[in-house]
Amino acid sequence: MADDTTFTERRVAAWVGKSLRVEGRIISHEDLTIDGSVEGSIELGNHSLTIGPGAAVKADLTAKTISISGAVTGAVRATEKVELRSTGSVEGDIVAPKFLMAEGATVRGRIDAGAKKS
Repeated sequence: MADDTTFTERRVAAWVGKSLRVEGRIISHEDLTIDGSVEGSIELGNHSLTIGPGAAVKADLTAKTISISGAVTGAVRATEKVELRSTGSVEGDIVAPKFLMAEGATVRGRIDAGAKKS
């Protein structure tokens, strides 16, 4: 019989697996990886969002950093950085101080990148 003090959580971040489909609003206070399907909105505040290569996301995204390898339809807003990888696509506007786009990635929408001057 193990006591409660020997239990340690190994999970580093929240995860939506390939076989999972979520409809609605996701609000997380930790990093999140999506490999499945999400429709709605995703809000991570000061955390990182990763959209995996097989993911299909129809949602507005808000996070500190966003890495996209799958398909996203919706507005993408990061307070630090958006990285669009070679297998990634975005259909919607992207707003972030830093924007990185790999060869092969696609965007249909407006990109607003660069530091705001005061």
